[in-house]
Amino acid sequence: MKVAVIGFVAVLLSAGPVLRGQTQPPPTPAPPAQATEAPAAAENVTSLEAHLAKQKKTLNDWANLSRYREANAGLEAPAASEDRVVFMGDSITDGWGRTHGKFFPGKPYVNRGISGQTTPQMLVRFRPDVINLKPKAVVILARTNDLSGNTGPETLEEIEGNLESMAQLAEVNGIKVILASLTPVCDYIKPQTGRRPPQQIVALNEWIQSYCGAHNCTYLDYYSAMLDDNKMLKKELTFDGLHPNDAGYEVMGPLASAAIDKALGTTASAAKQ
Repeated sequence: MKVAVIGFVAVLLSAGPVLRGQTQPPPTPAPPAQATEAPAAAENVTSLEAHLAKQKKTLNDWANLSRYREANAGLEAPAASEDRVVFMGDSITDGWGRTHGKFFPGKPYVNRGISGQTTPQMLVRFRPDVINLKPKAVVILARTNDLSGNTGPETLEEIEGNLESMAQLAEVNGIKVILASLTPVCDYIKPQTGRRPPQQIVALNEWIQSYCGAHNCTYLDYYSAMLDDNKMLKKELTFDGLHPNDAGYEVMGPLASAAIDKALGTTASAAKQ
């Protein structure tokens, strides 16, 4: 009997570590991967929702006719002696006097630029945003977003056709046409030339200048005045390699004024007086 008891105790002692191991709490499991990925996923969802909202707005109003609808309705017809000029364009026009530079203080000039737009979108809104405002002249600065494909791929011929259509609409309605050159771009601050190849900018500018010479339009050359020795946009005239800063608009302003005077014949009239 004594031997049996001793044997039983020996068995218990040898099994002790096993039994004690069974009573220890299990190791804490590693947090599931989704816990660490949740913030990133939420950020992606928020970004996608914002993108979808923007696309929905574009689909509902592709040319953004609503942008200036209220402002146009509140703009009185110009007096007979008023030299109203409308500036039609994209972000370079849209930002003029709103984010950088001064937009012709004291002049009856109307800014109808919309950031990101292409020439087909401008063509759609040309009547409400230009013709119906009854200006004496329109300054059209466009095409940079066409080159970058903002509303899909376009050939140079298609871009030129949209410009020609806007010019023709203006002329039929007695509005003097001023076609501005594309401004140059540079990669000094951010990459820009990949989406807007300089050779295509040059080709479009050559076409615009030729068109103006053949159709009694005024050519406004921003390009030459803003170019550096490397055939790029001067670094001191831009904040991102594409859009002008205050100094950039200071260069553009007098050039635009001179082109408007030429188109309207106001310089000659002032000289006679």
